[in-house]
Amino acid sequence: MSTESDLQIAGDILSVQHLLRPAPEHPATVAEFAGLARSIAADRSQWEHLVEYDATSRWYHRLRSVPQAPGSARAGRSPLGYEVWLLSWVPGQGSGLHDHGRSSGVLTVLEGRLTEHSARGTRTLSGGTQRVFAPGYAHEVVNESLEPAVSLHVYFPGLTEMPMHNARCAPASLMGSGVA
Repeated sequence: MSTESDLQIAGDILSVQHLLRPAPEHPATVAEFAGLARSIAADRSQWEHLVEYDATSRWYHRLRSVPQAPGSARAGRSPLGYEVWLLSWVPGQGSGLHDHGRSSGVLTVLEGRLTEHSARGTRTLSGGTQRVFAPGYAHEVVNESLEPAVSLHVYFPGLTEMPMHNARCAPASLMGSGVA
């Protein structure tokens, strides 16, 4: 029996941009949400004029809140189909170790460089990089560079919670990485 993941076998679908279709009005798959994030990222007129940097607190702005497509509501589901958030990061700012509750997400770095710490290790995310995550995925995102950064976050269903995690309860790999 193979121990390789689908990603190891097939490769990262986000690295073959020409195979991804433009996002529909109501995305339904992870690839379509990633396409939505890429299309917003490519159209700087949708977000560039909104970006602010605040050294005293984290800055964020909700770009979109889109309800579920008609007829797609299921009992017990969030009334929001998806949300799109724009975040800025001055050097040294971080999110703290957290997850996104029942929401999946796509994080796209628009400008600058961010570092993601998770139980799987540490990744440097530069402009254009996308990360896709499932509900319950815990990570910390930090601007460890000397320049400001901007990122776009798509959550589906819309974000209703962002539980913070205590670093003392985090896996040993996170404890040693300086995550607070």
